[in-house]
Amino acid sequence: MHAGASRIPILFCGPLLHRLGRAFIPDLGGCRIGGRPIDFHLDALREMGAVVDKTPDGLAITAPDGLHGTTLRLPYPSVGATEQVLLTAVLADGITELHNAAVEPEITDLIALLQKMGALITVHTDRLLRIEGVPALRGYSHRPLPDRLEAASWACAALATRGDVLVRGARQADLMTFLNVYRAVGGEFEVDDDPLDGGIRFWHPGGDLGAVALETDVHPGFMTDWQQPLVVALTQARGLSIVHETVYENRLGFTDALVTMGATIQVYSACLGATPCRFGHGGYRHSAVVSGPSKLQGNDLVIPDLRGGFSHFIAALAAEGSSRVFGVHLIDRGYEDFGAKLAALGATVDGPAYERAGLRLAGGPVEAAR
Repeated sequence: MHAGASRIPILFCGPLLHRLGRAFIPDLGGCRIGGRPIDFHLDALREMGAVVDKTPDGLAITAPDGLHGTTLRLPYPSVGATEQVLLTAVLADGITELHNAAVEPEITDLIALLQKMGALITVHTDRLLRIEGVPALRGYSHRPLPDRLEAASWACAALATRGDVLVRGARQADLMTFLNVYRAVGGEFEVDDDPLDGGIRFWHPGGDLGAVALETDVHPGFMTDWQQPLVVALTQARGLSIVHETVYENRLGFTDALVTMGATIQVYSACLGATPCRFGHGGYRHSAVVSGPSKLQGNDLVIPDLRGGFSHFIAALAAEGSSRVFGVHLIDRGYEDFGAKLAALGATVDGPAYERAGLRLAGGPVEAAR
């Protein structure tokens, strides 16, 4: 496994400890969007009986006496840490109670999968999960939920480019908070609930888009991963939009590239939201004011991270002229057949093979054949 390319390996700790009694996790990679400490993961593992030794190359983790249930409270409802506890507690001896757990749809989907395998997991109110350890798990058949992050990104691409996109498989229940904001900005959507061939069609209905004020939050709030593509669309909205990022302190760095393309975006360290957040006194530039509409011009762009990279693609498609986008290999970490999808939607992609260092995009609407 290419551990340096993602943060997924940390989630193998519990299963490896149960199977082998030890695990070694190399230094983790992932997007540089702010502090993403794994302390929550390690603290939970220690509370369940693991011994963690930090080495120059990574983490050596053992469980000399096995893993046992315990009572845990996360300082922040982290999705990754909640997944860690679930994957570890299902085979631990005894009962684990996790307070302040994440409740994102992806967590519910993981719980459903583990239940099919024989796990005993109860979801209580107030972010409380109760996991009763079982002796063994069995095989399963499971269809994972669609990627609501990618669905929202294509929706924002349609909005920014005055286009029309049908995202097959997208589910309204997973996107309800996003859909409210999408409609408030001026976008339109239509839901097709056909289980085999349905999805959500997103389009720009014409006329001016409207400015909004929003802040990111854990589920059921507005996802941090929806923020970046929506900011690109907000550069085309009339008026002043305010965005308060409360999940990752450095997630607005991608806006620097948008400014070079002609966007008017100012980033502040103050909390420009309804409630002061944990980054308010750290000097982090985590709030933005977006003034629009702005005429974007094509430019050379270097992908900074996965979600910011998709957002740069959206900006390139919305801009006049062509843009050169470098570092497209990062996109492959999170989006399947991304180049093919761009081409299928009408984007003009020219230059070297998609797997190589860069490609050229010509601006224009993103549309789906209907």
